[in-house]
Amino acid sequence: MTGFTFGAERNCACYFPSFITILEILQIPFTNELQSYMKNKSSVQEADLPKTDPRVKLLAAKIKKENHQPDALIEILHTAQNSYGYLPMNVLKYISRELHLPPSRIFSTVSFYHFFSLKSKGEHTCLVCTGTACYVKGAQAILNELEKTFNLKPGQVSADNRLGIQVARCIGACGLAPAVIINDEVQAKANATDVVAKLISKLKQV
Repeated sequence: MTGFTFGAERNCACYFPSFITILEILQIPFTNELQSYMKNKSSVQEADLPKTDPRVKLLAAKIKKENHQPDALIEILHTAQNSYGYLPMNVLKYISRELHLPPSRIFSTVSFYHFFSLKSKGEHTCLVCTGTACYVKGAQAILNELEKTFNLKPGQVSADNRLGIQVARCIGACGLAPAVIINDEVQAKANATDVVAKLISKLKQV
């Protein structure tokens, strides 16, 4: 085994066994998500993310701030999850490439810590930024209307799994406040009425 330090535990050496061993120790099932990730682990060069997405800029800035150091992995993963609501595969590949780490190490770290999530919560997702600028300009009003219309609070998913409501501490788009992201589409200067209408339209699609 090799030792390395990272994230909040930078002052403490952490030792990880192989990826498969971790799955066995933690009794994590080898799910389709894991199989897909391992199958594509050599395709980190395909990890380009849309440059227009403010979350990508926020993540890139965090990686640059940490000087692309592998020992900042957990902090960078936290930044990604706080921005996306979970850890999409293409984001993990992007982090793998930017930190020059093998995908297996990224995934073993994500699997080891319970606070990371690999699954999007809902077939359709609505992520509301609650950063200072967005909050001041009406983020809470949007959340209130979403709860009123769909009976869902942040972090909840509809019974049929078709809609999930999430919040992010900040997505790095203060100039677009209040910002909402529906299915990876950024809604700038959003208002409650338009957000609800867009979601209803999405839910009507087969």
